[in-house]
Amino acid sequence: MDRARLQHLLDRETAEAARRGPRSRDAYGRAEHLFGRVPMTWMNKTAGPFPRYLATARGARVTDIDGQEYIDFCLGDTGAMAGHSPRVVAEAVQRRFADLGGATAMLPTEDAEWVGAELTRRFGLARWSFSLTATDANRWAIRLARAVTGRPKILVNAYSYHGSVDESLVVVGPDGAGAPRPGNVGAPCDVTLTSRVAEFNDLDRLERELAHGDVAAVLMEPALTNIGIVLPEPGYLAGVRELTRAHGTLLINDETHTFSAGPGGCTAAWGLEPDLLTIGKAIGGGVPAGAYGLSADLASRLLGRADLDLVDMGGVGGTLAGNALSVAATRATLEHVLTDAAFTHMTALSERFESGVRAAVGTHALPWSVTRLGARTEYRFADPAPRTGAESAAAADTALEDFLHLYLANRGILLTPFHNMALMCPDTTARDVDTHTAVFGEALAELTA
Repeated sequence: MDRARLQHLLDRETAEAARRGPRSRDAYGRAEHLFGRVPMTWMNKTAGPFPRYLATARGARVTDIDGQEYIDFCLGDTGAMAGHSPRVVAEAVQRRFADLGGATAMLPTEDAEWVGAELTRRFGLARWSFSLTATDANRWAIRLARAVTGRPKILVNAYSYHGSVDESLVVVGPDGAGAPRPGNVGAPCDVTLTSRVAEFNDLDRLERELAHGDVAAVLMEPALTNIGIVLPEPGYLAGVRELTRAHGTLLINDETHTFSAGPGGCTAAWGLEPDLLTIGKAIGGGVPAGAYGLSADLASRLLGRADLDLVDMGGVGGTLAGNALSVAATRATLEHVLTDAAFTHMTALSERFESGVRAAVGTHALPWSVTRLGARTEYRFADPAPRTGAESAAAADTALEDFLHLYLANRGILLTPFHNMALMCPDTTARDVDTHTAVFGEALAELTA
């Protein structure tokens, strides 16, 4: 690739983004009372000199305050996988908050049991508890795993994504030992005191780490997502389950992003049998919501422990967790929006998206790969596709990603700013996908001219 040409095109698209967003630029410049000038620092990740400011969003479309409309394949990095402001969710929120009243009263609602039963139908776990984020669901699942096993450490895969859970920010270092993930801020202690790590798809390393006998749980995504999609090799997930059982270690599946695989995530699609399962983001239809599920046996073991304080200061709950508003939104999302039929539609569109990207990459003979996980498709600047988190991280190319993201955004298409991920929602159309295919092909033509 001609890097000078890439830089020229990147500079051109950066200037065009600035030209198209005067109101967003001015709003960003005035945001002096926000840490990093944004309400959450991740919002600075977007390619370009400043983030686009949201005006409206509906279905698979967003509009910024400069009046630019976009086909949205980012969808809040999975948080809006149900589409923006689904009508039925908005109505459920309106009914709960305005008509009935009471967003949070420290009282249960009947919606919660419906949601628990539906999550059991989809994922198979027998008992459920709620949170507001998947990060909290993971933290609380970790605490329960430590309590029931009496073991101190958690094992994760390098470059897996579990929110801001301290125990998960560990990678395999150059010397093969566990090391802090680059960029981690303010770690409370050396992460190797709390965590062990193995590369995804590496059963030998996993077995060596579990053999120490101090791992309470393996916390993992059934497929890596936030470093680019990395799929499990044949037999890998079965091997993980076999090894965890052999070593008395619990298995926690984090389906927050892998929910794209189907109505019951990878757990249902691939017949997995975790001891706990965590999920967040998408299930609330845009309203903050998360949950963790436990097997019937594990729930009984925990509830039967008189020494565990599970109703006050046990560290496995929060005042707003399971509040009436978020549970109402979750019921509406699961009952009417992210249905089995919706996933069939979304997956078919993702297959169409994958085919379009793969054809464009092939036309220009680029050594890239394309990977799909249900309704989610991603391309990487490596061929063959990375098989570990470290390989996927090494395939990153910031300048190339920024050029492609800006080129698409300047022509009305948004991808996830953290990586090259496109997600389908129930409102995404074949025309949306074909528009991306055409514009993506034009970008590659300019890049390789």
